[in-house]
Amino acid sequence: MATEKISMPQLGESVTEGTISKWLVQVGDEVKKYDPIAEVMTDKVNAEIPSSYTGTIKELVADEGDTIEVGELVCYIETEGGAGAKDKEDAPTEVDPVEDSSAEEQPAEAAPKKEKPKQPKDGKARYSPAVLRLAQENDIDLEQVEGTGREGRITRKDLQKLIESGDIPKAGDKPKEEAAPAPEKAPEPTQAPAAAASKPASKPMNIPVEEGDVEIPVSGVRRAIADNMVRSKHEAPHAWMMMEVDVTNLVEYRNSVKGDFKQKEGYNITFLPFFIKAVVEALKEFPMINSMWAGDKIVQKKAINISIAVATEDSLFVPVIKNADEKSLKGIAKDVNELASKVRNGKLSRDDMKGGTFTVNNTGSFGSIQSTPIINYPQAAILSVESIVKRPVVMDNGMIAVRDMVNLCMSLDHRVLDGLVCGRFLSRVKEIVENTSKENTSIY
Repeated sequence: MATEKISMPQLGESVTEGTISKWLVQVGDEVKKYDPIAEVMTDKVNAEIPSSYTGTIKELVADEGDTIEVGELVCYIETEGGAGAKDKEDAPTEVDPVEDSSAEEQPAEAAPKKEKPKQPKDGKARYSPAVLRLAQENDIDLEQVEGTGREGRITRKDLQKLIESGDIPKAGDKPKEEAAPAPEKAPEPTQAPAAAASKPASKPMNIPVEEGDVEIPVSGVRRAIADNMVRSKHEAPHAWMMMEVDVTNLVEYRNSVKGDFKQKEGYNITFLPFFIKAVVEALKEFPMINSMWAGDKIVQKKAINISIAVATEDSLFVPVIKNADEKSLKGIAKDVNELASKVRNGKLSRDDMKGGTFTVNNTGSFGSIQSTPIINYPQAAILSVESIVKRPVVMDNGMIAVRDMVNLCMSLDHRVLDGLVCGRFLSRVKEIVENTSKENTSIY
């Protein structure tokens, strides 16, 4: 028998970590190669981790709720083929870098209230990547933390409780049962929340819960969305602009063809494909908008892949229309319909979420008339199409007419883009949309 590692796989382009939402196996279960062993949530997609081997699950290193970086260990599996596979407690440290369940019993005289996490025989405690990251961010001495996980493991929840309470053990501090109470030391724990302030997503808020309040657990999808939104706002300096567009001709054109289109194609053509098509045409003229920040360089993407935001009752997904610049209005409408159906039916695949270069968000479907969208990291810009409303407008001849108007709201990463190029891009989108009509726009 041989013991093999299974690590967090790459679950999508630019995905750097995943959260274990549910284990589908237990220690001792037999699995075949490619069998799913865990459900994982990322900021882009729900996925399953497949087994890389056929064998028996030996150890689950990560707990449900742990966020694991790509390439980090999640479990061990025992396979046929090797010889002399050792038991956990005899495994060397370099083979078992993050688990701490193989430990000697603490001496009987040790105080039971503050029993430290069990240690392996080599004397080196081992922790999951999520625990190590949270400890480093908040300057927590893990040797003074009592774990509540399996066989005394320290879990992320253990550290979050300490951060919330402000009762954080620091390196050099005496264990509480040994330290004499000293008033001058009381303010010391407040340093930890200050250290965590730069990463608010990892610091739970102490919100009083009163009678009648409802506590809703944070799902893996919601946590992944929150983390990605915080990352985008924290890293990308957002700037915004908005233009109002007269879409009277577009509305008349779409309304005149929607009946025949539905009868012929079997699905509706909404307003969104018209706006996506205009964005795609403008991106071809202003390719800098189709870029990403890469630290020491800016990557201008050749492919024009349009991400579209699709919401469910409690989640938000951003599937991608691949090579949108090669598609007709009908082709874009078909992709919008198919991707939205996949989201609602829970059939969205990992590939459906990959490769987006620019996002179009249809906030107008909710009745919104103005918004400031958060950029879909690592893209450089996002455009929100607001609700189409009838308004009195002063025309060029000085007359007032009732027109169909819409606001186009754009957020941009100011590291990559400046107002000049974005203003020209948005003006071009406006021009294309305002000139959409039966005479000069083909659906096929």
